[in-house]
Amino acid sequence: MDCYCVEPGKRIKLNDWDPQDKEFCPDGKDEGVRRLESLKQKLYDLQVRFFAENKRKLLVVLQGMDTAGKDGTIRNVFGGLDPQGIRVATFGKPSTRELKHDYLWRIHRQTPAKGQIGIFNRSHYEDVLAVRVRHLMPKSVWSKRFGHINDFERMLTDEGTTIIKIFLHISFEEQRERLLSRKNTPRKQWKLIPQDVEDRKLWPNYTEAYEDTLSQTSTRHAPWWVVPADRKWYRNLLVASLVCDALQKLDPQYPTPAYDISAIEI
Repeated sequence: MDCYCVEPGKRIKLNDWDPQDKEFCPDGKDEGVRRLESLKQKLYDLQVRFFAENKRKLLVVLQGMDTAGKDGTIRNVFGGLDPQGIRVATFGKPSTRELKHDYLWRIHRQTPAKGQIGIFNRSHYEDVLAVRVRHLMPKSVWSKRFGHINDFERMLTDEGTTIIKIFLHISFEEQRERLLSRKNTPRKQWKLIPQDVEDRKLWPNYTEAYEDTLSQTSTRHAPWWVVPADRKWYRNLLVASLVCDALQKLDPQYPTPAYDISAIEI
């Protein structure tokens, strides 16, 4: 899957990345769904060991345009895991209390503890994306934050956190179809807000902001992965594969029993 990784130090253009790519599973949806189900079982087994080991942390950061599929990814990839070891944090508009602190304060409070898999639905990257595109902060402020974020993530990794940063990459046309689906499907209408349409008008601005962000914050310790997300089944397969690979590399082990098991009579 290295073709989806943003090489640290390299300037990227999102037009060079196909949101409909399916190179990792060219045989199509049926095969992708089958592979995903197998991966989810592996993920469960690895997560139980990771939770029991209680030594390290894993953080999955999900970013993307509106309708890119952050909620769906969490539901379809992580829904079958043990909730004791999962922590999901969603970052919307900062509260009054949060605005009284530095922009990373609310983020740091949600990072995973030992044995946990933390999932960020949006993240600290909103503070170099939304604040830039919506002109909430001047460039003199948000441009310094790339360095802050790199240092923050370096500290997390030094302290035992593995970070997987995923940009869910959808096309302009696919976003339109998903917004129409929200408008025309009663059970989805609650998710549609006027801001979604206003942000769609700013697609080129968000694209430029994401290109700068991915280019400046993909590091050796916390690289970005650009996941083609027009096909939901393919998106889910890739994300599950990235998380599974990360856990397999960590190779978590069950801890040694604290007591002599043979001496315990039941």
